[in-house]
Amino acid sequence: MLEVKNINVFYGESQALYDVSLNVKEGEFVTIIGANGAGKTTIMNTIMGLLNPQSGQIIYKGKDLTKIEPWERTDLGISYVPEGRRIFPELTVMENLKVGAYKLKNQSKFPDNLDYVFELFPRLGERKNQMAETMSGGEQQMLAIARALMLSPELILIDEVSMGLMPILVNKVFEVIGKLNKAGITVLLVEQNAMKALNYAERGYLLEVGNIVKSDSCNKLKDDEMIKKAYLGG
Repeated sequence: MLEVKNINVFYGESQALYDVSLNVKEGEFVTIIGANGAGKTTIMNTIMGLLNPQSGQIIYKGKDLTKIEPWERTDLGISYVPEGRRIFPELTVMENLKVGAYKLKNQSKFPDNLDYVFELFPRLGERKNQMAETMSGGEQQMLAIARALMLSPELILIDEVSMGLMPILVNKVFEVIGKLNKAGITVLLVEQNAMKALNYAERGYLLEVGNIVKSDSCNKLKDDEMIKKAYLGG
């Protein structure tokens, strides 16, 4: 479904990604783990077109995305839950969800999508008229995921979903992501909480200083001595 081929990305004169390649098959749950500053968010922003690679390609369902605009990528069925949630604080929950559905091709699906996200996150339904800025961090993360789902995505990119959340909420959010994947949505997740990510995803990539240094099934990555020592506290 998604293939990232040898992308090199720079911020000015500073190189952030070095010949990064990865792939995600339809229906998979794939994770990219690595330390803060390794370049995980840079990968996501490049896939979405918020950054342009100096070289390399991004292929989605056989189509080269490298030169098309970010909003055109959403038209193809890709949603993004960015790092730090990036909800619209001065809009209500419902208004945020309407923004998420702005590019929904079939607007007749809006009520069903709304029912779906309120079933996933009942608290959002209870607080649909509440201003987003007044919600807790966990509620805002739920809203960010729900907003991305309003587009009926085939592929969802999720960046640092556990950041700033209490452990009980981290568990809840990962359970929801696992449920989405089982329902047929392909997931690419970048995450600092390596243990959680490897427990839920099928395959993983380890990113260090802009380079993919390991890739394997998550079960094998969890047993890797270097990963256990550096990322899993083992």
